[in-house]
Amino acid sequence: MDFEPSDTQRALLDALGTLLSRHAGTQRSRQLAVRGAYDHELESELRAAGFLDLFGDSGAGPLEATLAVERIGAELGAITPVPHLLVLPALGLPVPEGPVVLADHERSGPVRYGREARQILTAGTDRCAAAELSPDEAEPVPSAYGHPLARVVPRRAEELAPGTAGTMVRWWRVGVSAEAIGMMQRAFDLTVAYTKDRTVFGRALGSLQALQHRLAELSVLLEGARWLTYEAAFRGATAESSAVAAAHTMAALHRLTRETHQITGAVGLTREHDLHLWTLRLQALRAELGGLRAHRRAVVTSRWGVAAA
Repeated sequence: MDFEPSDTQRALLDALGTLLSRHAGTQRSRQLAVRGAYDHELESELRAAGFLDLFGDSGAGPLEATLAVERIGAELGAITPVPHLLVLPALGLPVPEGPVVLADHERSGPVRYGREARQILTAGTDRCAAAELSPDEAEPVPSAYGHPLARVVPRRAEELAPGTAGTMVRWWRVGVSAEAIGMMQRAFDLTVAYTKDRTVFGRALGSLQALQHRLAELSVLLEGARWLTYEAAFRGATAESSAVAAAHTMAALHRLTRETHQITGAVGLTREHDLHLWTLRLQALRAELGGLRAHRRAVVTSRWGVAAA
């Protein structure tokens, strides 16, 4: 098995990294968070450069689109990369301008960028429905999770073909996992850098073996999430592979959030430190699609064909 990116993937990620360095990042994220705004400029740049077309591109595909979602999450891109790069292309739907909301008919609640979204996809039992949204009808909800949240009112819903709900949910699981992995990697890297710079009792904090063990365990969890997600994307988001990837990623997310804040100490809990820019957003991702328990139940159902208790 080849664990190295291909030349095409490496070139793609280099180009995407250059674009994101100009139009995303911590400073841009803080500016948009003050207004609770969607980054239309970043979406426009990604569209113009062809990154929103990766899923169906003959020279790329779903795996490359998943890699892009991961990188956008890592750089705190304030857009909706999962529907734009994965879900809509998988359903064969056009990718509109502006945020697109994903929802599950079994779970109602605030959604990311709902105040600005004009389209919502809702997964039903077998079909998903595409509906219109009016920003004037959206109800903003106070959020501490980095992403602006709002309750929305779908209008003029149109049901899609049979089986589309399953396709939507499977790629949603792959996408939210990829987005979370990008954020977790940045939070982990920031914590490792802190342990190298912070000194206690005349030595680097990272030289303490107990902390090295904890960081090593986080690295194993993170790499496991990454490769399970890549495998799910490569396999076309089968029911089992997408559920396994999401279940492992959300479990790792919980551990990583706790450990990174414990290791960085008091400074890691302040708004001045950048760690919260990733870890708070991770909590919003953690709740999507019913969270860890729902992902684990999906694993049971897909593997053994029975409904989990």
